Amino acid sequence: MLYSAFPCQTFAAETSATSAILVDADSGRVLYEQNAGQKMLIASTTKILTALVAIRHGDLNASVKVSREAAYTEGSSMYLKEGETLTLETLLYGLLLCSGNDAAVAIAQHVGGTVSGFVKLMNETAAELGMENSSFANPNGLDDEKHYSTARDMAKLARAAVHDATLMRIASTKTVTIGGRTMHNHNKLLSYMDNCIGLKTGYTKAAGRTLVSCAEKNGQRLIAVTLQDGNDWADHQALYEFGFSAYPLRTLAVRGKTFTYLRVENGIGPLLPVTAADSFAWPTAETEEVTTELCWDAPACAPVTAGKTLGYVEFRLDGKEIGRVALLAGRTVLPEAASALGQLKGGA
Repeated sequence: MLYSAFPCQTFAAETSATSAILVDADSGRVLYEQNAGQKMLIASTTKILTALVAIRHGDLNASVKVSREAAYTEGSSMYLKEGETLTLETLLYGLLLCSGNDAAVAIAQHVGGTVSGFVKLMNETAAELGMENSSFANPNGLDDEKHYSTARDMAKLARAAVHDATLMRIASTKTVTIGGRTMHNHNKLLSYMDNCIGLKTGYTKAAGRTLVSCAEKNGQRLIAVTLQDGNDWADHQALYEFGFSAYPLRTLAVRGKTFTYLRVENGIGPLLPVTAADSFAWPTAETEEVTTELCWDAPACAPVTAGKTLGYVEFRLDGKEIGRVALLAGRTVLPEAASALGQLKGGA
């Protein structure tokens, strides 16, 4: 069986960034890259990892008392005061909307016990996510020779973040009043693009402008990362225009829907409808073709029970497997012998 992508208009992808990448959030397929493996300073985009670690290891409703160290942290701030108490959730809003370096330190001290303890959790999480060319030295992204990542690694981090509902709820918020504070999101893409759903901006003099964002269209989510890019707002919009146009999501299987038909040996009735156990989709260019190979566990022989796994379908692009879905019997098939026996009993 052979599938081809829907025709689409293609726009050229190009950015002003030193390093950039565009990936499909769900499949992980890279749609565009430019020096994506180059180790770079990442500034406050670091806070995506800070938030992810805090959500995984902390309690959003927990009370956090602000230390002097946190309150007097340099750089961007949510203006914490020494000794005040806020919930971890409020601090996460300050972290992701205001890009508060003070919030990052307060979160780190609360969740990790100490900043160094939290940084250890950050590096452990990065390793789990496959961020092989990254190192983190602090929770806020201030310049440090031991603090760096790559566009490719930051896309891996963003993919994990996009699948965290709490993080995305906060990162996609334009304005919020919580804990007595009204905070506005620094991510202007949320206003520039109707389909932008996050994530995080960053800037230091040494790192330049850094930006990790996510946009959604027609059920497809794309992630863009640009590092050291003075024209990042426009570049991200151009990358999304290219990605959604050139690589639309192609649905190849739908859970519960008939995928093919199968003849059952010694079975009663017409061909057996075979359904997909899961849905599967892949971003595909106009010139690309996805091939499918049906792999059966054994010849189908009656009786067959509805829902029984009969095999799987393997999807391939350019000869490489991109996914597979189990195939199930769409109905029960009785053997011919059972039918004959039923007729005899009925006749008696």
